[in-house]
Amino acid sequence: MPDDRSFHVLEAVPNRLEASPQRPRRRWSAEAKSRLIEATLKPGANVSAIARQAGMAPAQLFGWRSKAIKSGAVTPQRDTARLGFVEVTPTASASVEIELGGVVIHAGADINEEQLVRIIRAVRQA
Repeated sequence: MPDDRSFHVLEAVPNRLEASPQRPRRRWSAEAKSRLIEATLKPGANVSAIARQAGMAPAQLFGWRSKAIKSGAVTPQRDTARLGFVEVTPTASASVEIELGGVVIHAGADINEEQLVRIIRAVRQA
């Protein structure tokens, strides 16, 4: 066996793994795409479950859906049963009184710690 330390060029040819069967690409009709996209737009719809039920990758259906929404071809329905944000206004405010060296400091519950510390230091230095 000769001591050959030269490099050999290997040619890589892309091919499917032998374990995975070669399947032809699936072609979806415009009607089938529309039906699937419409199903995903209903309130409470699970896009991944709809895609799996149709035998396709969820990412593909998400892509179709996103493209249809961006183009304006479809409009997602709003879920009216969902809770939204509401503004809450406090009816009573909590406050604290701190007496320090004859000075009374009134602080509301909404004051942050840094502000309160600065106020107390200023009163002590006065």
